[in-house]
Amino acid sequence: MLKRIGDFFFSFSGLVLLLPFFLVVALLITLEDGGTIFYKQKRLGRGGKIFYMYKFRSMCMDAEEKQAELKKYNEIEGAMFKMKHDPRVTKVGHFIRKTSIDELPQLFNVLLGHMSLVGPRPPLPNEVAQYSEYDKQRLYVIPGCTGLWQVNGRSEVGFSEMVMLDLKYIQKSSILFDLAIILRTIKIMVRPNGAY
Repeated sequence: MLKRIGDFFFSFSGLVLLLPFFLVVALLITLEDGGTIFYKQKRLGRGGKIFYMYKFRSMCMDAEEKQAELKKYNEIEGAMFKMKHDPRVTKVGHFIRKTSIDELPQLFNVLLGHMSLVGPRPPLPNEVAQYSEYDKQRLYVIPGCTGLWQVNGRSEVGFSEMVMLDLKYIQKSSILFDLAIILRTIKIMVRPNGAY
């Protein structure tokens, strides 16, 4: 209950304070290619419940259609797709991904209760289809905007290590542990780690 109260308060406050910043990012995205500002994608939350996760759009408009032809260039093992020099990423997109600014609209998801500020990364349905029973333990808790995986190398961390970090977070979960991860996340936004 305390975690949910904190999530609601900080997501609401964050959305109010960041509104002018959101407008600047929205303008930059629009000026680059005239496409949509936000990107929504089906993700699985606690217990495998489907919800739409929001981000600032960082890729070209037909990015999902192009993923199939890029699958052979996947640079991460396991049930995820990551590519360091993904040709679908726009110029503005490269910057907002590197600094994790693209993730800020997920504060809407936190406000709605789909996500928490801290927790495991919410997976895609096609990723969960490849999960083992061990991997599915990631779905025991509400997913987060940031987590132990994001502050420990992010895109440079393989799938199996990500699962291990998420399960470690679930076991150690506490308000103080969440606060420590949030502080590390803020530091990474200023001095980016392995995000791409």
